[in-house]
Formats: sequence, structure tokens, C-alpha cells
Amino acid sequence: MNDLLRKVKLFVLDMDGTFYLGEKRLDGALEFLNRVKETGRDFIFFTNNSSKNGSMYIDKLARMDCLIRPDQIMTSGDVTAEFLMTHYPDKTVYLVGTPALEAAFVHAGVHLTEEMPDIVVVGFDMTLTYEKLERVCTYIRNGAMFLATHKDINCPTEDGFIPDCGAICAAVTLSTGVKPRYLGKPCKETLDMILRKTGYKKEEIAFVGDRIYTDVASGVNNGALGILVLSGETKAEDIERSDVKPDAVFGALKDMIQYL
Repeated sequence: MNDLLRKVKLFVLDMDGTFYLGEKRLDGALEFLNRVKETGRDFIFFTNNSSKNGSMYIDKLARMDCLIRPDQIMTSGDVTAEFLMTHYPDKTVYLVGTPALEAAFVHAGVHLTEEMPDIVVVGFDMTLTYEKLERVCTYIRNGAMFLATHKDINCPTEDGFIPDCGAICAAVTLSTGVKPRYLGKPCKETLDMILRKTGYKKEEIAFVGDRIYTDVASGVNNGALGILVLSGETKAEDIERSDVKPDAVFGALKDMIQYL
């Protein structure tokens, strides 16, 4: 295990179910960050949860005594906005998302519309209404491209799990017959953005999180490491059933400290 972690220079940490649950920081999570810094390594947070923007996550972490810089937090919403501005800068977008995600898209320069768009984007919309679902399905049937910020099915909370972006997309797909293109973890666009923003090589990066199909797959499928923690969605018995196999498994972030 020491040999595996020795080459890691950047830890890309999930948040929900990995660093905290709801408003509660997980035991030993802050001590893990301190050890990362003590050993000359770096970390960033990357969450697929697109219901909030970077500044909101900075404030949330600060309430847990975790102080980070703006360049140490990225979201699937950031990846999606960058993808849109890189490949479709002149296209109009109908967004199914929270006011925070909408503000982030506008800040990035995305052309949002309520009318028939070129592209539909679905995020983790905790302000979802039936009217939004009706619109997005109609627009997709009429030819709009279907994108989604991330594929997480459930979001872990202190009280259990709530439907996430993947669950919303499943409803849209069942209605329209069209599947979205996902852009957060584990998609290559996420790693590409991290490489550009941090300057590290992919073989120096470890993705750490509580989901095999997003966090672990981000590393394993793209030439980096994928490390699973069992503090959130995934249980030990799920590993055998998964096509994606973690490079390492820990109970929580605190269990990695002794190997750093």
C-alpha cells in the first residue's frame, strides 16, 4: 500500500460521503488533509454534486474548519460549463438546475434560454418541478442535444440517500428514449480539466471517493489511480459485483493516514 500511495502527488477528493455527510465532517477527514500537506503533497476537492457552486462549497467547508482556496474546488457543473464554452460557445442552453448552477453557467458565458434550445443540460436540481421535466422532454423530442452534469443516481445525506442527477436523467430517458452525454466523474473531460488546472500528470493523481462507478472509475478508466472509501454509498459487498475494481479500498480517509 505504501508503494501505491508513494507516487501520488495530487489527491482528488470527493466530498459527499467521503469528506462529510450533510453538514457533518467525517471523523479523521481533516487530519488526512493535514497529513497530505505535511508530506508535501497536494489535494483538491472535486464533487459531482452540481446543486452548489464553488463559493458555496468553500463556505460549507469553512464551517467544518476546512479552509481552502478557490482553485482547490471543482464541480461537475464547472466541467459542463467549460465543455459548453469550448465546443458550443454560440449554442443556446436550457438548464435543469438550481439557481446556484444557473449563476455559475451565466458567469461562464453560457447562453441560457427558456425557449427551444440547441442543448438541454440536466444537473442535480433540488428545485426540480414537473414543468421543468415537461420542458426538457419536449425539447429533447424536438431535437435538442441532451447533456448531464454527472451520472450519480443518489446523493448521500445524514438521513440516507436522495435522488441525484442520474435519477432525474433516468426519468427523462424513460420518457424520451434518449440517453444523455455525461460530463462529470468518471468522464475523461473531468480528468482533462484537472490536468489543465493543476499541471500534474495523470499517473501522479489519485481519485478518492465513495462511489466505484464515478470516483474510482475516474482514475481506473483514465490512467490515474482510483481509491474507494466505504464511508458513503458503496458497501464492501458491492465491489465484487462491479466491473470497475478499485486500486485500493479503505474504510474512510482517516485509514489512509498511516500509509502517507
